[in-house]
Amino acid sequence: METHEIAERIHEDTEEHAAAAPGHDWFRRITAIYVGVIAMLLAIATLGGAEATKEMLNANIHASDTYAFYQAKNIRQTLYQTSTAQLELLAAGATALSDGDKAKTAALIKRYRDTVERYESEPATGDGKKELMAKAKEWEHKRDHASAQIPNFEYGEALLQIAIVLGSVAIVAASPLLLGVSGLLSIGGILLTLNGYLLLVPLASH
Repeated sequence: METHEIAERIHEDTEEHAAAAPGHDWFRRITAIYVGVIAMLLAIATLGGAEATKEMLNANIHASDTYAFYQAKNIRQTLYQTSTAQLELLAAGATALSDGDKAKTAALIKRYRDTVERYESEPATGDGKKELMAKAKEWEHKRDHASAQIPNFEYGEALLQIAIVLGSVAIVAASPLLLGVSGLLSIGGILLTLNGYLLLVPLASH
């Protein structure tokens, strides 16, 4: 190749790179904005996962405490029922009791029966067995709902993190292909994050 041809070729290559550089700069700017948006969405997914985890733990604690309270009520109710039955048997077989003692025994039996009924249901305070069981079921529902949310947020976070890495590499390499793969992963992460908040599609938990 002649000297002037080499010079012309170098000149042409220089012009091509000069023309391509603005295009690369535009691509890198757009990709950088895209990565920033995905990072913001990652923060939202992380926040959602943290809140769901706290909700699950809190609801599980409340459900356990409520069931423990229910069991304590049930034990005490059983003791009162047993004591009532014993008093009724003693009163029926004790013919030597005075009228005053019989009245006291009857009053005690009535009080025990009232206590048994109060332990069964007490709408005024919400501490009856019926009300406690309803509360425990409600806490269980909240726990299960939060537990179903967590995998969505975790998988969504993972996809968004990978999308950010690929997007960052795409900036350096000016690679539309890497940006496209990153975009597909980010779409998956966004859908999982939305599903974490809305639970439109059930996702198997851990």
